Amino acid sequence: MTAALSVASESAAPTFRIRRARTSDVAEIKRLVAPLAERRILISKESVAYYESIQEFRVAETPDGELVGCGALHVMWEDLAEVRTLAAADSWRGQGVGHALVEQLLADAVDVGVQRVFCLTFEVRFFERHGFEVMADQSAVDPVVYSELLRSSDEGVAEFLDLARVKPNTLGNTRMIKWLAGRAKE
Repeated sequence: MTAALSVASESAAPTFRIRRARTSDVAEIKRLVAPLAERRILISKESVAYYESIQEFRVAETPDGELVGCGALHVMWEDLAEVRTLAAADSWRGQGVGHALVEQLLADAVDVGVQRVFCLTFEVRFFERHGFEVMADQSAVDPVVYSELLRSSDEGVAEFLDLARVKPNTLGNTRMIKWLAGRAKE
């Protein structure tokens, strides 16, 4: 079992910890995503989608048990994963919740053997601070892998591949990628 990461914000504000999500967190994850979905920053999902992917999620939790952030790492292929559904409560924005979640998700990616992590985001500068770069094209995917990924029904995979069925990009966000563990870009 992985130990939870505890983080103290820069001010005297309460601390939070990052832990694996549980099925009992789904309602709170939906609550965190809802205002961002209303602003068309994230896409709202049905509860069943969160339950099906709960093992991918990490949450930020205060000492009193309030969930103040969430994020998921979705593995797409042997060496490729996506950071998705990254959200922080409005009252906790700017207090390190998103940064702590991304750092944990990147550590999770290393743990499972992923070498590249992708995201779709409006927060380009935020992800640049974590070493992500804007993707100029889809050359990061080998043609054989590309043909395999085309068989996926996952909309995130379709967005990553820049497929016509998800055009125009429904949210208008930016595709970014990060190479992990000192891996050289090919």
